[in-house]
Amino acid sequence: MNMEEFRSRARDIVNDPTLTFHQRKHYLAWLAENALEYPSLSTAAAEALNKQIICDLFEGSAPYRGRYILPDYGKALRNGSAHLELDPPTDLDEALNFLLIMYTQVPSITGYPVYLGDFDKILAPYVTDDISDEELYRKLRLFYRALDRMLPDAFVHTDLGPHDSRVARTVLRIDRELLQVVPNITLKVDPEITPDDLLLEAVATVFETGKPHFVNHPLMVRDLGEDYAAVSCYNSLKIGGGSHTLNRLNLKEVALLHQGDIDSFVEETLPHYVELLAELIEARIRYLVEEAQFFEHDFLAVEGLIELDKFSAMYGVYGLAEAVDLLMEAAGKAGKYGHDEEANELSYRITRKIADLVAERPMPYCEGNNGRAFMHSQSGIDSDLEVTAGTRVPIGEEPEMFDHIRAVAPHHDLFQSGVSDIFHVEDTVRRNPTAMVDIIRGAFREGMRDFTFNLATNGFIRITGYLVRKCDVEQFDEMGARHGSTTFAAGSVKNSHVTERYVKRVLSRESSPRAPQ
Repeated sequence: MNMEEFRSRARDIVNDPTLTFHQRKHYLAWLAENALEYPSLSTAAAEALNKQIICDLFEGSAPYRGRYILPDYGKALRNGSAHLELDPPTDLDEALNFLLIMYTQVPSITGYPVYLGDFDKILAPYVTDDISDEELYRKLRLFYRALDRMLPDAFVHTDLGPHDSRVARTVLRIDRELLQVVPNITLKVDPEITPDDLLLEAVATVFETGKPHFVNHPLMVRDLGEDYAAVSCYNSLKIGGGSHTLNRLNLKEVALLHQGDIDSFVEETLPHYVELLAELIEARIRYLVEEAQFFEHDFLAVEGLIELDKFSAMYGVYGLAEAVDLLMEAAGKAGKYGHDEEANELSYRITRKIADLVAERPMPYCEGNNGRAFMHSQSGIDSDLEVTAGTRVPIGEEPEMFDHIRAVAPHHDLFQSGVSDIFHVEDTVRRNPTAMVDIIRGAFREGMRDFTFNLATNGFIRITGYLVRKCDVEQFDEMGARHGSTTFAAGSVKNSHVTERYVKRVLSRESSPRAPQ
C-alpha cells in the first residue's frame, strides 16, 4: 500500500458516518498494521493468500495479540492483579467490579474480550446463601447491562453449565428480559448432569434472544479437557490459553482449480493447499511469539492468567458444500451435499483427509493441542460471496431437521475447536419447548458437537455464530450502530442471505419418519 492509498483509506474511515469514535479508532489501527510488511511466506503461499484460496480472515499484517484469548478469571479473582492494582475480591459486589475492570484490559482480534469467563463457576464462591435470589438478580442485572454498554461487540461471550446453578438460571432470566446483544452465551450440556428444566430455561431464552447455543460437553472434554470454553462464535479453546490465529482454506476454490478425478483431488490437490495454509498459520504464530513477543510482556501472561503452553492455532475450512457439488458434477454425478448419500460420503472423506494432514503437521507454540493446530469449521465472514460457511449445507437448501442433523453430524467429531450448523425453526415450537430439548439431546447422541437454533420471529438474527438485533441492521445504513459487529452483520445480510435459511417445523418421528437403515 502506498502513502496515497493509505491516506485515502484513512480519510474514508475518519469520515464514515456509520462508525462510532471507538470503531473509527479500531479501523485506523488495523489500517496502520496493514501498512507493515507481512510475515515471510513462500511464493506459492503468498499467491494462494492473494487469490483468497487460503485466507487470514483479515487479522492484519503484523499479529501483535492472540486472536482469541481466554484468561483464567477464576485465578485472577483468587489472586488479584498487580498490574491492575486489584486485591482479591471478598464479596459479590467486589467480584463484579473486579471483572468489569479486567475485561477492559483483555486483548483480542476485535479489540474487546471474546471470553468473559464461565459466569456460574467464577462467581460461585461469592454467591453465598445469605444472598437472596432477588438480590442476586438485581446485582447481576446491573452487571449484565454494563457488559453490553461497555463492550459493544457481539463476539463477547460467556459460558454456563453443564451443572445447574442459581447464577445460570438468573443469567438466562436476565437475558430474556434485557434482550441485549452482549454477551453471547453457550450452555454446556452433559446428558448425565444437565437437567431438562435447565435446558427448558435455555430453550425459552433462545425463543426470545437466539441465545444460548449448546455444546456437547462430554465430547468437548474428550478433546480439550474439563477447562475449556466456547468463545466468540463457535470457537472452543482451553481456559488460560487460546488461539494464536484462525486462518482458513477455501475448499470451493481448491475444487475449481483441480483437474482430475475425485481420488486425485483428495490425494494430490487437497494436500498441496492444506500445506500452504499450514505455512501461513506457522508464519503468523512465529511473528506473534518471536517478534511481537506478546507472551513476554502482556500482563495476562506475566501474572499467569494465560500460559503459552495452553495455546494452539485454529485450522479453518469453508466452502465444503460447493467443493463436493463441483466434484460430483465433474464426475457426472447428480447428488448434492446434504441431500445425497454419495455426496455426503465424499464430504466426510474430504474432512477426514484434512484432519489427518493437520494432525500430522507440527506447529510451533501449539502445546495446547500437543504441538498441532485445532481443526475448525469456520462460520463465515461478511465478504463471503457464493460460498458456504464451514461444513454447512447452503442457506435455503437445508433438508428437514432429522436429515439435516444426520448429514452434518459426522463432521463434528473432527473439529475440536468448533463446528457450526444453524437450524432455523418455525415459531410453533414455542408451544412445545420440550421438543427442542429432545432434539438437542438427540443431536448430541448423533455426534454433533455444537447445536444452534433460532426462531424466524424473534428480534435477533444469528449471522455466522454471533447475534445482532434485526432493528440494528435495518437502521445501520442511516444511523450506524453502537455494536461494531453490526457492521459485519449488515454485510452478511446483503451478501450471504442469512435471513433466507430454510425454516424447519418441529415434527414428531411418526410425522416425519426416518428411513430404515
